[in-house]
Amino acid sequence: MSKENLVLQQNITKAKEGNQAAFRYLLDLYWLEVYSFLLKRVNNENEAEDIAIQAFSKAFDKISTFDENYTFKTWLITISKNVHIDLVRKKKISVATETTKDQEERVYLVVDENPTPEDKIIREQNLAKLLRDIRQLKPKYQEVIQLRYFQELSYKEIAQHTNEPMNNVKVKLLRAKKLLAEIIKKS
Repeated sequence: MSKENLVLQQNITKAKEGNQAAFRYLLDLYWLEVYSFLLKRVNNENEAEDIAIQAFSKAFDKISTFDENYTFKTWLITISKNVHIDLVRKKKISVATETTKDQEERVYLVVDENPTPEDKIIREQNLAKLLRDIRQLKPKYQEVIQLRYFQELSYKEIAQHTNEPMNNVKVKLLRAKKLLAEIIKKS
C-alpha cells in the first residue's frame, strides 16, 4: 500500500471515530474533484458548491457505512450524484405542480436553498431559546452560526472574517448545525 493510501485509510478510520481533523483532510483532499464533477453536471458554480457541501455532509453523516473494499473517491462521487438527482427530482415535482407558463418562469427565478433538516429545526426555534441553545456550543461553533445566520455572511466572507480556509468554514458550519440541532432536540 502506498504512503498516500495508508494516510487516506488512517483518516477514513479517524473520521469514522468522529475526528474533525480527519473530516477536514478528506474534504480538502476531495473537494475539488467532487465540485468539478458537479460543475460539469449543473454548469453553475454556486449550485455545484451547494450540492458538494450537501454531498460531503451526507457522506460524513454516513461515513460509518463506507466499505473499505471500495474507492473512497468513487463513494463520494456517487453520493454527490445521488444528492444532485434528488434535487433535480424535487425541482421537477415543484415545477410540475405549476400550471401556467408565467408561474413556471417564476419558479426558475426562485433560488432553491434546499434547507437541511437541521436548518428547519434551527429556524423553528423561539429566538430567546435559540440564543440560549447556541451558548451551549463551543465558542468556535457559536461564531460561525452567528456569522452565517445572524449576520448572513457568505462562506467566503466568514472565511475572511475568521482568517480560515473556506473548506474549514464549511466543515465547522456543518458540525455546528448538527450539534445545535441535537441540543434543540434534547431541550
